[in-house]
Amino acid sequence: MSDEQWFYCLKHHAVEPREGCRADDRLGPYPDKETAARALEIARERTEAADRYDQEWDETD
Repeated sequence: MSDEQWFYCLKHHAVEPREGCRADDRLGPYPDKETAARALEIARERTEAADRYDQEWDETD
């Protein structure tokens, strides 16, 4: 397994290596460029899953 880390820069809408923009402007780290390129999709999936969990929790009352 590689020690490389990749990030998605929200400012430039691009995949970057560790030596990229400041952390506040990035999502990651991701294990490879391909996964970093999917950062927005991954974030959306995680948000939707969390929203579903919250909705199910609210409905248990």
